[in-house]
Amino acid sequence: MQTPTNQPLPLAGVRVLDVSQVMAGPYCCMLLADLGADVIKIEPPGTGDQTRGSMGFKMKGSDSMGFLNMNRNKRSVTLNLKTEAGKEIFFRLVKTADILVENYRPGVMKKLGVDYPTLKKINPGLVYASISGFGQTGPWADRPGFDLMAQAMSGVMSVTGYPDGPPVKAGVPVADIGCALFAAYGILSAYIGKTKSGEGQFIDASLFDSALAFSIWDTSQYWGTGVDPYKLGTANHMSAPYQAMQASDGYFVMGATNQKLWSLLCEKIGRPELIEDERFKTNPLRLANRLILVKELEKTFLTKTSEEWVDQLLAEGIPAGPINTYPQAFDSEHGKHRQMRIEIDHPVEGSIPNIGFAVKLSETPQQVSRHPPLLGEHTSELLKELGIEKEELAKLTEGGAFKA
Repeated sequence: MQTPTNQPLPLAGVRVLDVSQVMAGPYCCMLLADLGADVIKIEPPGTGDQTRGSMGFKMKGSDSMGFLNMNRNKRSVTLNLKTEAGKEIFFRLVKTADILVENYRPGVMKKLGVDYPTLKKINPGLVYASISGFGQTGPWADRPGFDLMAQAMSGVMSVTGYPDGPPVKAGVPVADIGCALFAAYGILSAYIGKTKSGEGQFIDASLFDSALAFSIWDTSQYWGTGVDPYKLGTANHMSAPYQAMQASDGYFVMGATNQKLWSLLCEKIGRPELIEDERFKTNPLRLANRLILVKELEKTFLTKTSEEWVDQLLAEGIPAGPINTYPQAFDSEHGKHRQMRIEIDHPVEGSIPNIGFAVKLSETPQQVSRHPPLLGEHTSELLKELGIEKEELAKLTEGGAFKA
């Protein structure tokens, strides 16, 4: 991990209520926590965040590795928001909060009596972010939404894979993680605005919108030509050659994305005749004849291993790289240098791996100050902070605030 500094982290003193489960909401809140925010994870008693019990293998404790990788630097309190006693404590937490993130289906928070209009009366400066599958309004708003549905219905799956293959989703949850990032961008923008106006606001973030936002090249191609976007495998609509190529022992990736690189590629692989080939003279022509182009290049690439080609192309200044597995990426010299695997001490699991920080701040680097919390681990601590004493606590407990 990066070396701590004496300066406070950028979001130190900012309180976030994480009323979310599974991925987009928890991941968004973890990003804020990594930057120093006091993130309080409010979970249903008994089960907690659904992700605690997900995945098809067991750890030492009851929390999954997925949960452990999306909830560091948070405090956990269990509250039953279906009870008046639970809501009473929740409202008191809201008074102390700057930001709230929830990802229930549209209408659920209103039904519980903890929606934005209600909470705004309690705390006018609250920045309230609602994450959902399809947004808070629109014909699909009431549909349950997960990453798979968002990828399918946004068009992402229609351009993923190869032309003659079945539907394929992106290998990583682009809608979930994308929505988490866009939500964080909206939250921080609204928070900066709040510091000037004193007023919070409502943020509507959806997996569907976020997945569509990634469609820049495909949508540009469609709007420019009127042709529906289609599957290209590892290639794209911007330039060619720019994709995976087959070598003697497997595949590697490379890209000659402009005329200079294209000419250099042809010269350095011993195929100068391709420069003047009428089918490949310009980038538009290379795109139009991409399949033929790939066959021509692979005649040469099949003469050496992928490692040999990557080394040779990089030596000539032509972008290229191996196709790594995740273990290879994390264990690579570069992955280690970038600290993309970190270790966190956990009271049940011992030392647990976590994915490292994706951006690095020079003066106030993100830090791990708390392990992913056990369910309800900080309930007593937070009740004391709210000034709830023994007699009041007994009444709240009797009212079902902490029971499923």
